[in-house]
Amino acid sequence: MVDPTEGEADAAEALDRPLPERVRHRVVLLAADAFSGLTLAELPPTLRQYARFTPSRRVKFGGSSMAASLESDPDFRRRVAARLRETEPELAEAVAQGNPPPAADPVEVAAAAFVLRPPGWAKLVAAAGEEAQRAQDERAARERELELARLRDEVARLTAMTRTDGERLRGELEAARKETDAVHRKLRSALADVRRGEAAARKLRAELDEARGEAAAARAAAEGEARRLRARLSEAESALEASRKAVREGRGIEDMRLRLLLDTVLDAAQGLRRELALPPARLRPAQTVEAVEPGGLTPQDIAHRALSEDDPALLDQLLALPQAHLVVDGYNVTKTGYPTLPLEKQRLRLLGGLAVLAAQTGAEMTCVFDGAELAAPVLVTPPRGVRVLFSNPGETADELIRRLVRAEPRGRPVVVVSADREVADGVAAAGARPVASALLLRRLARA
Repeated sequence: MVDPTEGEADAAEALDRPLPERVRHRVVLLAADAFSGLTLAELPPTLRQYARFTPSRRVKFGGSSMAASLESDPDFRRRVAARLRETEPELAEAVAQGNPPPAADPVEVAAAAFVLRPPGWAKLVAAAGEEAQRAQDERAARERELELARLRDEVARLTAMTRTDGERLRGELEAARKETDAVHRKLRSALADVRRGEAAARKLRAELDEARGEAAAARAAAEGEARRLRARLSEAESALEASRKAVREGRGIEDMRLRLLLDTVLDAAQGLRRELALPPARLRPAQTVEAVEPGGLTPQDIAHRALSEDDPALLDQLLALPQAHLVVDGYNVTKTGYPTLPLEKQRLRLLGGLAVLAAQTGAEMTCVFDGAELAAPVLVTPPRGVRVLFSNPGETADELIRRLVRAEPRGRPVVVVSADREVADGVAAAGARPVASALLLRRLARA
């Protein structure tokens, strides 16, 4: 319920001017602090949305609404006054009796009078507001005096600095003038040197023109002498060619005579062999010397000397054949020997081993990789002695190997390394010798 006395006082008294800003801010802080002791039903409807806010957020977002509710809602103002009596009982009691403490902050007194509304509260708020404004004005005046003193000190410091800088600049100007005079003297000396240099240059140009004339005369004389020497050289070359021709003709006659004599001797020897009917000589002098001859190999010995299909020495014997060509199915070998490595490292390891094998055997070597699904060529630097090929788009490495085998002439030893049975059968039908990938890997491991 609203106190009738308070309602009559509100009707009888009213502020003739807005609350000073500092007083209004303090009133809003008191209202925000009172939220913690009120239920949601005790708050005005316009302020219930700020009930869950912190006091600082209530002041920031709901300050205007709280100030309006304090002015228009006596119940809310009474509850805020009750909260003020709980938190600051001495100040509230003194303001309610109309005797605020002399040492109290005028802003606190005005805010308490606005909330409590004792008799004469409007005058009390106005007086406290004027006192707060006067204190603020005095504080501002002191700040202005301090700022004025600071500015005066700054002006004095700047004046002294300007005087010092002026003296320094005058000294620098005097030094610059002296330096300018020295530069002018050096410039005059340099101009004199330039004039002397120009005179010397004119003299040198005259001497150069004279030297050029003498050089032209000497060149003309040298050209005349060169023409005379070329004529004599031409005559000497003609005489030399004539003498060479005569020598060649004489030597040809002698060669013809010698060849005729040699043919005569050969014909006579052949005629003598036919006349005597001499058989070819079958006995050699070494066969007349008595010694123990080695025994011959039995079939069992030959079987023991044969190499198995997984013996790396078999690959050495194949590559030792004249003009042997080794064709390697690259990824087939690398994925058999070291499948866990990335493709780039697989290629590098295999090509390094093939380079060593090529240097040891001297055989031609071609390593084929599958390039059917490549979007761009692979950057590979082929090692010395090894040809590196990638199959065309849409073509597998197996097809490229078959084309390489068909391109070789029949009879040339071609060895194809692949673990693919279809590839092995195909190249064998084309005349090549297939070997397993494991055989090449063991041979490279031995190298």
